[in-house]
Amino acid sequence: MLFSLGKKKNPRLAQLKGVSLFNDLKLSQLRIVNSLLHERNYLESELIFDQGDEGQALYIVASGKVRTHRDNQPEDKFVEFGPGDFFGELALLEDAPRSTSARAVEDTVLLALFRTEFLALLELHSSIGSMISYALARDLSRKLRKAIVSNENPTNL
Repeated sequence: MLFSLGKKKNPRLAQLKGVSLFNDLKLSQLRIVNSLLHERNYLESELIFDQGDEGQALYIVASGKVRTHRDNQPEDKFVEFGPGDFFGELALLEDAPRSTSARAVEDTVLLALFRTEFLALLELHSSIGSMISYALARDLSRKLRKAIVSNENPTNL
């Protein structure tokens, strides 16, 4: 189902509704979030960020595919993200260096939510910010549990 923005259909709102961070948001709330997102295009094999870089944004894969990995990590431990997935979420929560590197596997379009805009969202639209924060906490908890059960490091945080 495509969400309507007035008389025009907005496929990006429908795409955002499919992202687990935004599942519980209403259409009016999705419009606010959508206005904060920055579209970035990456070519196949292009570096998105390097391990150790300053983390400033969470990324949502709009199209294409991204692979994250830690330096000197075997290839079978790489984590891939496709449309509707998000990565780099720790950048919204802490001012710390990136724990992984990220690279486009193919031509990719990402939607970036920067920490400064997320913090402004928390202040100006606290209900939206708290809903996204709660979804982030659920996702991080799920990843941590999975890492503990499989006795691996949570490298896709």
